[in-house]
Amino acid sequence: MIRRRSHPGASVSARRTEAFTDGVFAIAATLLVLGLTDQSLGSPENNGELADALVKLAHPVFSFVISFLILCLMWVTHVRQFEYIARVDSLGMWINSFRLLFVVLVPFTSSLNTTFSELLLGRVLLPVNFFLAILLGWVQWVWAVRSGAIPDLTRSDARRMGRAGLSAVLISAVVLALSPLLGSIAFLLFAFDGLVTRALRGGNDPAEAPSAPAAGDVGGRG
Repeated sequence: MIRRRSHPGASVSARRTEAFTDGVFAIAATLLVLGLTDQSLGSPENNGELADALVKLAHPVFSFVISFLILCLMWVTHVRQFEYIARVDSLGMWINSFRLLFVVLVPFTSSLNTTFSELLLGRVLLPVNFFLAILLGWVQWVWAVRSGAIPDLTRSDARRMGRAGLSAVLISAVVLALSPLLGSIAFLLFAFDGLVTRALRGGNDPAEAPSAPAAGDVGGRG
């Protein structure tokens, strides 16, 4: 189904989809902080007791920071994709919508990771959430390449970017596999995303190539 090419008349400009997606990412990232406000500090009566209470929040704060940064990583990927995607058909809209479904679930699964980290499901649901959201982000790029939604990017460059996009998918799969043992610590593997991306890309990023157009022309080619 992804392989079909949509007639231009069956698609619409990608700008509204891009704007809607930006808004959903912003809301999801903001709602993450609610997981911290739900944590009780008790009733500290001096600086020492308050410091001890804050130390006990180390895991919730770590989960918040990790979830926020991975959401930012996903948003950066979204921004880079829509620098090239010119039009979106109904299939593309649905792929993006299902990706956003998992994006808006991140605050919930992050809170589960914080509250029930001693349970297997508590440790696994957040990595599952991120894996599915990141996977659908890669699927969206595959759709864009095969549907003709990126007319001003060569097929070889598009495929190279697709290979680079597999970096986050592969890392999130490894994080998912390790999360039952390591919990949130496994998310630190995302620090290697840049190295894996460069290895899979195999060549210059079209956006970084000397022949890339100026910022004012990005709407067509990026």
